[in-house]
Amino acid sequence: MNSLFNPADRDALARRIAELEPGSQRQWGKMDPAQMLKHCSIALGDLLGDRPVKQLFLGKLITPLIRGQVFGEKPFRRNSPTDPIYVVSNPQDFEAERTRLATLIDRVVQRGTAKTEGMVHPFFGRLSGAQWGQLIYKHFDHHLRQFGV
Repeated sequence: MNSLFNPADRDALARRIAELEPGSQRQWGKMDPAQMLKHCSIALGDLLGDRPVKQLFLGKLITPLIRGQVFGEKPFRRNSPTDPIYVVSNPQDFEAERTRLATLIDRVVQRGTAKTEGMVHPFFGRLSGAQWGQLIYKHFDHHLRQFGV
């Protein structure tokens, strides 16, 4: 399973992020590339403690039913629902967001799996460090595929 904590996987993601352009056309969804980069940064911010996170009640109900899909090999499906706190609808500066995301990725990687162990995801709940690495990779892969990179 691919993971942000695997150097080869992380390098592949970095290359794809570098290939993304401000005018890349989305194949699904509503965000433009700059908004998507901001969306991914907000998600990483939760893991880095930017805001307190508790698991949503709906997540507690549904997660046991979908855990195998989320942490399996299949990519996330198109048009998966987005929690409103992660929706970015206002214009963003593409290069500033790409730089911000790269910085946050570095911070997460420096923490490593040991310091992400047991951190709470707002939908999936408490995750292992390995699960965080897999989830972040799949989330970024999902959005990069959204823009054909």
